[in-house]
This record gives sequence, C-alpha cells and structure tokens, in this order.
Amino acid sequence: MNTRIKLKLDSIYPFANGEAFGDTGSYQCVSGTASFLIDPSDSVNANITDLSLAPTDASGAVEYSTDFFILKPSDLTRGNRTLLYDVNNRGSKRILQFMNDGMHSNNPLLREHAGNGFLQRRGYSIVWSGWQGDLLPGDGRLTMDLPIPVSEGKSITGLVRSEFIVDQDGVYCLPLSGNSYTISYPTVSLDTSEAVLTCREYEHDARAVVPSSKWRFGKLDKNGNIVDSNTYCCLESGFEPGLIYELIYTGMNPRLLGLGFLGVRDLISFLKVEKTDANGLPNPLFDEMALYERSYAWGRSLSGRFLREFVYQGYNESSLGEKVFDAVSPHVSGGGRVSLNHRFAQPGRFPKKQADHLYPSDQFPFAYAILQDPYTGVKDGILKRTKTDPLVIHTQTASEYWDRRGSLVHTDLQGQDLPEHEKVRVFLFSGSQHFADPLLSGEDAILGEISGATRYTANPLNTTPLLRALLDRLDKWVREDVPPPSSRVPSIENGTAVKSGEVREKFPNIPGVSRLFEINEVYLQDHGDGFDKGMLDREPPIEHLDKKYSLYVSQIDQDGNETAGIQTPNIVAPLATYTGWNMRPFGNAENAPAGTTGSYFPFAAAENTRQRKNDPRLSIEARYSSVDDYVRAISNAAIKLCEDGLLLEEDAGRYINEARGAFFSALHS
Repeated sequence: MNTRIKLKLDSIYPFANGEAFGDTGSYQCVSGTASFLIDPSDSVNANITDLSLAPTDASGAVEYSTDFFILKPSDLTRGNRTLLYDVNNRGSKRILQFMNDGMHSNNPLLREHAGNGFLQRRGYSIVWSGWQGDLLPGDGRLTMDLPIPVSEGKSITGLVRSEFIVDQDGVYCLPLSGNSYTISYPTVSLDTSEAVLTCREYEHDARAVVPSSKWRFGKLDKNGNIVDSNTYCCLESGFEPGLIYELIYTGMNPRLLGLGFLGVRDLISFLKVEKTDANGLPNPLFDEMALYERSYAWGRSLSGRFLREFVYQGYNESSLGEKVFDAVSPHVSGGGRVSLNHRFAQPGRFPKKQADHLYPSDQFPFAYAILQDPYTGVKDGILKRTKTDPLVIHTQTASEYWDRRGSLVHTDLQGQDLPEHEKVRVFLFSGSQHFADPLLSGEDAILGEISGATRYTANPLNTTPLLRALLDRLDKWVREDVPPPSSRVPSIENGTAVKSGEVREKFPNIPGVSRLFEINEVYLQDHGDGFDKGMLDREPPIEHLDKKYSLYVSQIDQDGNETAGIQTPNIVAPLATYTGWNMRPFGNAENAPAGTTGSYFPFAAAENTRQRKNDPRLSIEARYSSVDDYVRAISNAAIKLCEDGLLLEEDAGRYINEARGAFFSALHS
C-alpha cells in the first residue's frame, strides 16, 4: 500500500458472552485506532480539498487517525471470507439493528445486540470506522482526528451558513453546527453586525433579518448566564418552534473532512490483505488459512449517501488500483450523495422540504447511469469506472420519494424511465418510512406506539426482512454471478409512477387527515464558481426555480397504500394505511411536511364504526371474514415473496407467527 497504517488496539473481548452462531461459532470484538500517513503529492490523494495546506511531519507526510471496531469470528477459518463494512451514521453503528433486529448499541457486546444472529450465522466479519470528521466524542461514536490546514501560516477563513429549527419552546442558545454532537466552525468575530441572522416560516418565504442587537455569539454558563462564545448563537427572545433560522457568518479552521474517504479506502484495503501494520503489529483480520475473497459495504441514510459519493468520486479504487468493495448497498439515501470534500462542509445536513433545504448533498448526477443534465449540458453518472465500479443494490422507502428525490435514481431528469443498469438493482420498500425501529413491530407497531414531532402517528412498518433477503442476493450476485430479481420501483411506462399531485387528489378523505402534503422538489442550484474545486463560496446558494427536475412517487390504491415496489405482507393484507409522508404539528410550521417520517392511519375495526366516522376505507371486519382468513392472506403474501427471492423462509415464518396477534390487537385498539 502507498499509505502507511499504524494500529493501536484498545480491547479484544468475546461478543454475546461467547455464544456460538451456527457453523460460524463464537465472535470477538476488537476496538482501536488506525493512524494513516499519506503523501499529499501522490495523485491517488490529490482530490482531497486543502490537502496541500495540511501540516506535515519531517518526512512530508500528512497524518490523521480514526476509531475502528471489528466484530469477527473467533476462528476466521469458520467465517465466510467476506468483509462487511457498515458505514456508521453520525458515528453510530446500525447494521446489527437493521440486519439482525438487534438492540441498538454503539458498543455491541451483549447477546441482545446480536438480535436474531443473521450476520453472524452467515459468517461475516463486520467492520466499522470513523469517516465523519466533524463529530465530537461521546455516546460511543466513532470519530476521527483530522488536521486543520493553514494558508501562509494563518487560519483559513470563509463563509459558513448554519440553519436552526427547534421543536419546543424555551431554546435560547444553540451550537453553530445546529446540534450538540458535531464540531462548530468558530466565528472569526463576536461582532454580530458582521454576520446575518434571518428567520422565516417556510423555505420559500422571504427572509426577515433579526436585528444584530437582538442576538449574540454566546452560550449559557452553568449558572444560566449568557457568556461570549465563538461557537454558539443566542437569541434574546428564544427560538420560535417551527421557524427556520439561518445564520451566515465568517468561520475559521475547517478540517480536512475529505480524508474520511481515504480513511475508508485505505483501512478496508489494509484489512483485506496486509499481514501487519507499519510497526509490525498483526492485522486482526489476517489469517493465512482464511484470506478475504470479497468485501461489501452497507449504509443507511447519511451512510448510504456516503457510499454513493465514495463510488462517484472514484474512491472505490485503492491506492494500488484495485477494487475496494465488490458490492455496495445504500439504504434510504434517496437521490442524494454527501457534501464531505468541501471547505467548511457540514456532511450531516441534507436537504428536506422544510429543513436544510439548500445544503448541497443533492446535486447532479443522481442516477448510477451516465446521463446529460438538460440545464448544464454536463454528462455524468455515479458508475463511470468499469474496472472498479461495484455491484449495487439500492433500497429506499416511500419517504425517499416524497422528501429525498428518490425517483431520480431510476428516472432521467426529464421524466422517463431509465433502462436497468447491468450492475444495479433498485427496490422501493412499498409504504414504509425512512426510519422504523425493527424492535417496534408486531403488536407494538399495530398499536402505533411510535411518536415524534409530527401531526400523525409515525409509520411503524418493519422492512428489515427485505434487507436480509437482499443482502443474501447481493452475496450470491458477487459469489456466483447470479443477479438479483429485477428492480421493483414505480414506473412511468406502466403508470405506477405518478406526479405527487395525483396522489394528493386520490388519497382517501380520512377524517382528521390533511391532504396538504407535498413533495420536496429539486432545482438546479448554484453554490458558486469554486464548488467543483471544494469551495462553498456562495451562501445562501442560488436555487433556480425555473430549472426543475422531474420527480415521481408511487401510485396508491383506494386505501392510500402504494402499489409499486416490494410489498411486504402487511401491505398486501393491510390493517392500516401506511405512507412515506407526515405533517408538522399544528402551530409549528404546520403546512410543511415532517421530513422523512411517514404516517400510520389504522382502519376501523367494525363496519358500523367506519360508517359513523365517515371513513371511506373498508373496516377490518369487512376485509377479513375471520382471523384465519387474515393469517392466510399474510401467509400467501409471505410465500410469494419467498418464491420471488425477496424474503427468507425464516422471515416468512415470523410474519405468519405474528399475524394472529396483530389482527386481534388491531381489532381491540
């Protein structure tokens, strides 16, 4: 490798109390730190913004480091010789939660963190490492230690735009980053007249300037007094819930966040093949009798967007010209990527209809195929390097179509279906939302015990069984060159992909439910002339409202449930209407959608109740003649998904076993 890597191992301990998982046996946890020494003049590193301005050691190398965590078979010869990289989400480990239905933990140690043991029974070696270099330590987050570049011995300064939306009263001071777990870019000056703070109710409303005398760069001390701070903003009257506050100021000391790409590239390349690190310390994943033959990467939401950008920018090619990941699976990334390799980047932000709408993670190209942008004439695509492009299974929920521009993954920019890419499969998980805890399924989900800052009960639909089946299909695609089933997405040609207004008009008139929900449109944006060189030099950017890209959502049936995509048994035999959209609470920017949260509207149990409430949807008793009738419908739907290769037999059994309890819960809720 061109990069020198030094490991520091912090701990090695048994996972799940040493329990054996099928033929793989027991697992071990390994945690530590990896330090990287790279040549800033090497062409394989040249695209990292400001790398030439980074401090170097006596040999001219730039050094940085990342936390890592490995979950591996105790006996690697009993594993499946496949490295599975879980791209952490804001520092958190998520794959055991969403593949194993395990209890979430950033320190997976206990048996409950293993869930159903799916990944361990398959024999994967699972790796996590830090990539988001603006995260603060805490709560077990994976972090990075990155250099801060300087120019001619002075701190680098530049425009920074921060946005704040709060959901409750009584908030007076906020970090400039907008949250407590990411590093804020310090302001150069505490003089508020040199910055601009504005507020507005909705994204496209005119900005109202907050007088500089009404706010300050400051925070609350332990006695509740406001003291000066170059990393906090305080508003004298308090931040009003639902309003969008936008602060533009001159910040300083940007970190080399783009090194997050190199850290993943070089760590995975090292773990797959190297025997020892630069100091002779053994690679914890090296065994001459069990060399790794494959590597996959999975990431959800922000992590999925990281994977799309990682591949697009060419980092799936190692420093020696080899493929890093044989296959990747971005989940709920929508049509976005991630803004990481920019000066003063804020990678954790992403553009929703109401919040963070103008941040630059949703930019052409959106699709994997190479297309031409009708507004700029540029031709580009995420997959454009035949030698090192991975296979891709891209999965998304209804929420990504409504708020994350998901249709642009499989349609062109003018509204036509794209031919299926030979290396890509795309699947809509019909009727599901961006985040649903798999442990809140069955009876708890039917009772609607998921809540948040939304007007309606959040969508509890569990789709982790689909993720398990598709990981098996991805593995078979790589191992045996057997492609997964064809993509299942809304199609313009067959009428299942429609404009959002058509769904609004068709959606059933459920009592108490507003039909003002809107899609998050996407327009050509201008972030300044330096954008392609890693500079965000126009804040706020210009959004050209006359240059809109075509977006689509799934058609719905008479119940309001989606007709396209992979339909889980709960959609085929429904007890409720499940959507990918929700609305903000009354009095809290109430006409705006609630980001990527979906909704759950249960059917009336009895026909007389339905008629009394004037609900146009059939009642449960009118749909199913008995509990056995409902269980039979669930069973038939599960078996059909198994036959299609989109559900594992063990998960079909779970659906069937839960059906009876779910039915009675719905009748008595």
